[in-house]
Amino acid sequence: MGGSSSSPPPPRRNSPPPPPPPPSPLFSDPWRTINWGDKQSALQYVKDYEPRTEGRQLRILLHGPVGAGKSSFINSVESVLRGRMCTKALADNSSGHSFTKEYTTYKIKKGEPGSFYPFVFNDIMGLEPNHGVLVDDVKLALKGHVKDGYKFNPVSSLSENDAFYNNSPNFNDKVHVLVCVVPADTVSQMKDETVRKIRDIRMEASELKIPQVAILTKIDEFHPEIKDDVKKVYMVKDMKNKMEQFSANVGIPMNCIFPVKNYESEIDLDSDVDSLILSSLKSIINFGEDSIDFDESQSECLN
Repeated sequence: MGGSSSSPPPPRRNSPPPPPPPPSPLFSDPWRTINWGDKQSALQYVKDYEPRTEGRQLRILLHGPVGAGKSSFINSVESVLRGRMCTKALADNSSGHSFTKEYTTYKIKKGEPGSFYPFVFNDIMGLEPNHGVLVDDVKLALKGHVKDGYKFNPVSSLSENDAFYNNSPNFNDKVHVLVCVVPADTVSQMKDETVRKIRDIRMEASELKIPQVAILTKIDEFHPEIKDDVKKVYMVKDMKNKMEQFSANVGIPMNCIFPVKNYESEIDLDSDVDSLILSSLKSIINFGEDSIDFDESQSECLN
């Protein structure tokens, strides 16, 4: 008779909402434009470049922390312009100290034998806090007082009575663009002494009216999205943040900072890697031409 009665089901607890998806590491659109599919126009621009004044030579001085990739950047530029891998500037990935010991000028061959591009690169000892190149030596190089072959001394700077001191530098001896090379993944870890040296050198260059550019290297090691596809470099939020952080630390404007992947392990050229290198090189050339124009206008005022 008395059939069994079932108990009502317990009230259902509301399940917590699923966590929101993590924010995308990428912007929806790149914040800087690169013509990835047309490296030839940028390459031709560089190949066609000639200073407006005959006989002028654009001198580009590279400086930065040890292991930043200064020599590798020179090799990468030459590789792109010559269409094959080049290793003229010797680089080293194993040492914790600067591999470059001497002040060296690197010319890049162009076309027929004996012909070179009208710009040269100078590589110097790294900015180690205690054993690197002295800021005073970099300042002398900016003014054209350092001759090729000078061995950097981390204890004492070049003196006027030294055989490698250039007492009468001409237009072509002076630096026209100062390029600071820094690995993207170490911007936050740079020692205060290194940042101070970079800012000190930058102030000297500014007083001499020498434009400054920064190259952020090793971008493929900095972020997996860039490692998978270098064309995403201007879409990765962290990359833009690093550039802004470096700009704030040393004072170089954002439009003078260029992320670049050097050729280090590759045995063949890559069109997208070339495009980033050429983008930076075009700006370096344009800034250098402005520097040459300023030098010449100042000279005319004095005559």
